[in-house]
Amino acid sequence: MAAIELDHVTRVYQKYSSRHRFQTFKSAMVRGNLFGSLKANELVTALSDISLQVEKGETFGLIGENGSGKSTLLKIIAGIAKPTSGRVKVAGKISALIELGAGFHPEISGRENVFINGIMLGLSKKEIGRKFDEIVRFAELEEFIDAPVKTYSSGMYMRLGFSVAINVNPEILLIDEVLSVGDAAFVPKCLDKIDDFRRREKTIVFVSHDLDTVKKICDRVAWIKDGRIRMLGEPKRTVDAYLQDIAVKQEEDFQEQQVEVDIRQPFEEGRRENRWGKREVEIRKVTLRGLGGEEKHVFHPEEGLIIELDIAAACPVEDFVFGIGVFNSLGTACYGTNTNLEDLEPKHFGGEGRVVCRIERLNLVNGTYYLDVAVHKRDGYPYDYHQHLYSFLVSSAAYKDVGVARLPHTWEFSPGIMFGPPDKKTP
Repeated sequence: MAAIELDHVTRVYQKYSSRHRFQTFKSAMVRGNLFGSLKANELVTALSDISLQVEKGETFGLIGENGSGKSTLLKIIAGIAKPTSGRVKVAGKISALIELGAGFHPEISGRENVFINGIMLGLSKKEIGRKFDEIVRFAELEEFIDAPVKTYSSGMYMRLGFSVAINVNPEILLIDEVLSVGDAAFVPKCLDKIDDFRRREKTIVFVSHDLDTVKKICDRVAWIKDGRIRMLGEPKRTVDAYLQDIAVKQEEDFQEQQVEVDIRQPFEEGRRENRWGKREVEIRKVTLRGLGGEEKHVFHPEEGLIIELDIAAACPVEDFVFGIGVFNSLGTACYGTNTNLEDLEPKHFGGEGRVVCRIERLNLVNGTYYLDVAVHKRDGYPYDYHQHLYSFLVSSAAYKDVGVARLPHTWEFSPGIMFGPPDKKTP
């Protein structure tokens, strides 16, 4: 039995330019451009032909980039927004935690807001009175419940909003990214409560960028992109498809940012300080590749990297050193080496050639990295030095370690030290 059913739902918004800003009916009348001022500059399709069913008792996840349409879809399910076309059918009482502090009046106390929100969600004043202590206790706001809500932190907003939403005993619970602002001690309580809802066969629609949590608690997941459902199915498969799409986009973005070093084209004025040397030996082009030979700029921490240098020397030289350096976004040197440090003795080079440095495994933490490449004499005299002219991204949702490098490691514990399995949150 479906708790939520969407049939070919489309939502179109009107978008106005800055010329409509602060426009009033009176000012439009005075200027004589009433109808022109009220006309939208363009229409934006937030959702396009969405059809899906969420079964009773199912925990259903929605993932996608910011602006993909996830929150709009949740608002339509909640009845906050209406579809431009299509049909929405909801069977059961809904409680929605869609926007942080939505429905809270900042000037009045938390106590008064609990009663107002409870009534808006369908409870009587007597029912709210019975649940009030439980709501405040779960939110851990006993000391602040009579203070104006405008004095609350974002975490306090979230705790009170979540507590009200779950204590009205809904049949359908909508959650939109609010757990991301919760403190470390409170978020596990929320997840435990969500698990309790699942055991009681409540229906949950969960929107989050925390993909690990999505995979743990959801029965099915829909990936939304540009207002359309791109994939709907088993959580891990859908999340992996979404991550692959992000990686492709990151690759395209990084390729656009790359600067090709070419002897025939002068450097931009702002980049001259990032290259120096008289270029007796010149680095004409730098290419980054995966170990399979494909050109790329986004890597997994456990992937390898090939750095390819196309070089040229107008006159033969017998003293030359090729080097590379990897730096993180803070300018910290993560790794550096050159042919002299590795005891490679130069003999002769003239004309054109290619130098390839093959790194079998990056072992770097997530982040953006910048590459230095250089050719110089053994005493350090620079022929051609390129500083931070090339960048690549190391990205993986699976790894959350910090620092610079991912050091290979394992953990061992004596019998008295116990940890639960990674999926302990899943009933």
